Amino acid sequence: MIGKRTAALACLLALSLSAFALDGREVMQRAYDVKKPAFSHSAVKMELVEASGATETRMVEEWGRDKGGLTSTVMSFQSPASVKGTRFLIVENEGRGNDKWIFLPALRSTRRVASSEGDKPFMGTDASYDDLSTREVDEDSHELLREEQVGAYACYVVKSTPKDPAQAQYSSRVSYVDKASWVPVKAEMYDKKGALLKVLTVERLEQVSGYWIPMADSLANVQTKHSTRISIVKLEIDKPIADGLFSTNFLNTGRLN
Repeated sequence: MIGKRTAALACLLALSLSAFALDGREVMQRAYDVKKPAFSHSAVKMELVEASGATETRMVEEWGRDKGGLTSTVMSFQSPASVKGTRFLIVENEGRGNDKWIFLPALRSTRRVASSEGDKPFMGTDASYDDLSTREVDEDSHELLREEQVGAYACYVVKSTPKDPAQAQYSSRVSYVDKASWVPVKAEMYDKKGALLKVLTVERLEQVSGYWIPMADSLANVQTKHSTRISIVKLEIDKPIADGLFSTNFLNTGRLN
């Protein structure tokens, strides 16, 4: 009798564990829910690398805010002279797409970036405007493919396919999510024909003030052989930033009034 009860309990436990096993959606939800700083202020080095190896280095000042789970980011290009004074703002909204604005000093005006421009390159980098946007978990279907080691990271590998292909620039994305931090440390983006287009790689992930922060990463376009490297050279966490900085007025003037 005891043997039968033990076998029955073991079977029940196995079924229970199976029922609570991670699936692709849960992995991506946990990645989406990774704790973010309420405020961040950083100096960022951006390198645009041509297929020939020629490199253009830019310096960018960046501010970030997480307010009620909705993020806003401002970028202000400091150098070289060709991009100095360009400012960009992206604001996450609940239940609809992100708002984006860009100030171009040559035009002395700020314009809204239209949703139809989502697949256009951002400032000559390998990131599109949509790459900078927050994508809701339920905009995609998620399939847990396997577990895989990526450098020092033990990862869940998840394939995400847009539920509405017409509203997405990629046919699918494959994310490599670190089990320890729940941060994606690698991502592959596939074009509309299903061919690999871009690979994002986190080169340095650090825990700063209790937050997991990608301190250096690269985004490579495997079809053009062009890449963009980004590294944070200075970082300030959770020092309050005035709401007025996350506004089109700041984009226009570069000042808080």
